[in-house]
Amino acid sequence: MTFDWSVIWTHRTALLEGAALTVGLTVVTMLLAVPGGIALALMRLSPNRLLQSASLAFVEFFRNLPLILVIYWAFYVMPMAFDVQFSAITTALVALVLNVAAYNAETFRAGINSIRKGQMEAALAMGMSRRQAMFKVVMPQAARRILPVIASTWISLFKDTSLVSVIAVSELAYTAMQIRAQTFRVLEMLTAMAVLYWLMGYPQAKLVDWIHRKYGVKE
Repeated sequence: MTFDWSVIWTHRTALLEGAALTVGLTVVTMLLAVPGGIALALMRLSPNRLLQSASLAFVEFFRNLPLILVIYWAFYVMPMAFDVQFSAITTALVALVLNVAAYNAETFRAGINSIRKGQMEAALAMGMSRRQAMFKVVMPQAARRILPVIASTWISLFKDTSLVSVIAVSELAYTAMQIRAQTFRVLEMLTAMAVLYWLMGYPQAKLVDWIHRKYGVKE
């Protein structure tokens, strides 16, 4: 068996563009899933039973479905349901945001619930509205406990973006597999993909470790 590592250099531009799209999908998904998670958490904590039920149904539904099934559903069912054809990238973002927002919702809810109720009561006693007390008193304290979990979710999301390759989104995994199919260089492309994922993922993992050490709650 002979190896031709030059194929990696020959297709370096496509591989780097795929890697950039992987990072872009991660960033955009989290930018949308964080406010989505906050909204769902606040709905769950609302005294309104309808909002509670809607949030609970959403979270339980998407947390208990495999992400790849959500991706397929968004790609095949969503266009038929809404009679609109979405691009593969838009479909991928919808699926990823739905999945991550559901997990973020529980993260934010747990973080908010971890703050003693006396904090909210004291803020209300000082004349703040419930909304002001939540965003000016409770949420800033909860953020310290939430951040390490969100950071870990980021790492999981970064790796899970490879699943959108099944709907032909040209991120790193899809690009590498396309080059493999064209060149028949299986080992070289799998190695290149692994190295690029590691080079991107390792610094992120170290950053998450630092966030856990700095902001992790010590009981």
